[in-house]
Amino acid sequence: MASKPIPVEDLTPIEAAAELAALARTIGEHDRRYYSEDAPSISDAEYDALRLRNAAIEARFPDLVRTDSPSHRVGAGPAAKFAKVQHRVPMLSLANGFSEDDVRDFIGRIRRFLNLADDQVIEVTAEPKIDGLSISLRYEGGKLVQAATRGDGAEGENVTANVFTLDSVPKRLPSSAPGLIEVRGEIYMSHKDFAALNEKQSQAGDKPFANPRNAAAGSLRQLDPAITAARPLRFFAYAWGEAPELPGDTQMAVIQTFGAWGLPVNPLMKLCRGPDELMAHYRLIESQRALLGYDIDGVVYKVNRLDWQQRLGFVSRSPRWGLAHKFSAEKATTVLEKIDIQVGRTGALTPVARLKPVTVGGVVVTNATLHNEDEIARKDIREGDTVIVQRAGDVIPQVLGIVPELRPAGAQPYVFPHVCPACGSHA
Repeated sequence: MASKPIPVEDLTPIEAAAELAALARTIGEHDRRYYSEDAPSISDAEYDALRLRNAAIEARFPDLVRTDSPSHRVGAGPAAKFAKVQHRVPMLSLANGFSEDDVRDFIGRIRRFLNLADDQVIEVTAEPKIDGLSISLRYEGGKLVQAATRGDGAEGENVTANVFTLDSVPKRLPSSAPGLIEVRGEIYMSHKDFAALNEKQSQAGDKPFANPRNAAAGSLRQLDPAITAARPLRFFAYAWGEAPELPGDTQMAVIQTFGAWGLPVNPLMKLCRGPDELMAHYRLIESQRALLGYDIDGVVYKVNRLDWQQRLGFVSRSPRWGLAHKFSAEKATTVLEKIDIQVGRTGALTPVARLKPVTVGGVVVTNATLHNEDEIARKDIREGDTVIVQRAGDVIPQVLGIVPELRPAGAQPYVFPHVCPACGSHA
């Protein structure tokens, strides 16, 4: 069993320096596995915990911050098999938040940094955080001329030939678009397409993908564009890089213009006024997570006014004007499509929830235990309900409860069978 880490406040300078060195190596290795090999070996929650530990130690011992600190790095360098692309505007990542307090602190920091009055409204956009592969699309004269992955934020991989095979990425923008603009967004794969791809993989005797994010990344980063063309990849635009002229002076206006140009943008993006509205939209998106048909792992907040974004600037590897509010990595909502009964070796009947596929803790979950008849009755679980699923470590996924407001009309209480479905005898 791994030893419990020493609390940060109890670390000596020597212990802190040693742990920072170890964290730099460990996080660097996980970045390489995730960004360069599309084969992560730990969950997002475990990775976030490593970064939080690193940041906490650096905050207590600022003189020990290393030149190779993960706090100064985004992603991993490009793989040798692809040509390199230098990002003229770095592709940085957002700071993470995990609670309502983090969201309120985010708004408070903005207010203090900009020296705004307490009654000054701070408008912030909120949109789903797509769990896919970040991409930068460079348009010159309205034509798509280059596509590059994020890589380490400064340098990515040239995947132009592969992106040209994607129907969801426009190859030309309308004449109203500026002469030069880099559109940034996320390549992803829907749950339905992911299931179909894995079925093909299995039929061909190939290893199935662990989750839609890995499938999307692996499909895009193929040396043969024909393989990418055969994979059902999709795209959402949500940001920009180099852009001498922007078609708007707010985040919302620019993204809406992207949509008018034919770029796919997320319909759940909303303009919110203050932390209460942000939290309300966060909860709405979380409740609809199971119905979207693609993986998201949080909600992204961005200050709406671009002049405020300019003033706020950046710190380390992240902009001050943005926050990624993450969902719990081990919980998700999805639809319970059917309740099946399994017969154990002793003849005991065990109810099993058949779920609409959802990614929980980095694994696609389609079934969960309902334990027994009393548990179903206590939680009032019905077929068609939107349910909250938990998967912690290697524990069998379980249904924690339902989302009552999403119950479909006509959903009936489940009647537990008292006849064995296998042999017909009384259970």
